[in-house]
Amino acid sequence: MPTPKKGPRLASSPAHERLMLANMATSLFQNGRIVTTLPKAKRLRPLAERLITFAKRGDLHSRRRVMRVIRNKSVVHVLFTQIAEQMEQREGGYTRIVKIAPRKGDSAPAAIIELVTEPVAKKAVVKEAEAATKVAEETAAPVEAAAEATEAPAENAE
Repeated sequence: MPTPKKGPRLASSPAHERLMLANMATSLFQNGRIVTTLPKAKRLRPLAERLITFAKRGDLHSRRRVMRVIRNKSVVHVLFTQIAEQMEQREGGYTRIVKIAPRKGDSAPAAIIELVTEPVAKKAVVKEAEAATKVAEETAAPVEAAAEATEAPAENAE
């Protein structure tokens, strides 16, 4: 669990806040997305991402650490089998927070926090790196040829 923030809590006590975040994390993993207030979503994000990281490890110790926060065994099973498998290629940024219109009753800033399920686009990064190396090789080849050409007449003169 992330260290509590200084200042006022989201709820009446640290224990209540911890339980509320655990319930929101359980709902997030059950449904894939939840609508909540923006401060709650910002406080939930580090907890949810840490739990997904534990699920990606997949060992017994990680499962027990997740079970400390999420008490529902079926949700933990879904987290370790389906969600961890979806996030296998992703190295972080498992959740997304999208701001929406303020809540109607009290005008509190609302947000949607959801799991990112799109596949990772690492191919574009790899292609850019390959293109950069090709450009570097092409610029290095004429420089080497010019250096060889200047050395050749010096050898013939001797």
